[in-house]
Amino acid sequence: MKRYLGLFLFATVMLASCVPQKKILYLQDRPKDDSTATFVNDRKLDYQVQPGDNLYIKISSLEEKSTTYFNQVSGAASGGSGGTNLYLNSYLVNDTGYFHFPSLGYMYVKDLTAEEIQDELEKRLSEYLVDPVVIVRLASFRITLLGEFKSPGKYDVFQNNINIFEAISLGGDLTDFAKRNKVAIIRQTGNGSKVIRVDLNDKRILESDYYYLLPNDIVYAEPIKAKQFVSTNFPYGLVFSILSTILLLYAFFN
Repeated sequence: MKRYLGLFLFATVMLASCVPQKKILYLQDRPKDDSTATFVNDRKLDYQVQPGDNLYIKISSLEEKSTTYFNQVSGAASGGSGGTNLYLNSYLVNDTGYFHFPSLGYMYVKDLTAEEIQDELEKRLSEYLVDPVVIVRLASFRITLLGEFKSPGKYDVFQNNINIFEAISLGGDLTDFAKRNKVAIIRQTGNGSKVIRVDLNDKRILESDYYYLLPNDIVYAEPIKAKQFVSTNFPYGLVFSILSTILLLYAFFN
């Protein structure tokens, strides 16, 4: 009887805590006869600057004195490469799509890429410097991971694009209790916020318009119902008490 009760308890706990493999596998074939191996994503990888973005700008040229002046004014000469330094020493793009650069005045950069801004700055700075070379980086590319991540939190991205799987890897992957078929992306738009739900179980996510994330996106992975059942609803204490009582009574009468 002890052996049977032990097996019963083990089976009960295992069944209560198991999550079907089908729910935790990424990029599954749907339907099963779909053998597509190549997916086209037409999204332009070069991010286009929007109001509220921060731009880090560094300048170099053959004229050391003048170059030092521009970098000191822009903050690029302060040193440090961390996310906080990049943010504090950057230029804010205002609500109308402009940012102010010393000696050059206001520049309209909305919907321009970093490379296009570099070219425009080099053209304008050529009036003050000899063969200027400009580096422009987005200083405010941050994403937030919430919910069923092994390491949720805010993450700075030091590149001009990131896809959703790269973002998940920053958070140490999703837990087994994450609802992978309904991961929410909360995105800021000109009219407010919108919520998009994507299915990571389906390999068609590779060609989705939301495969690549944008700055300040929030990715929320909600838990499946099994987690709540395992952590709160399943009466572990009651089951153990009943089984302990049965074992004590069995031992007493024998």
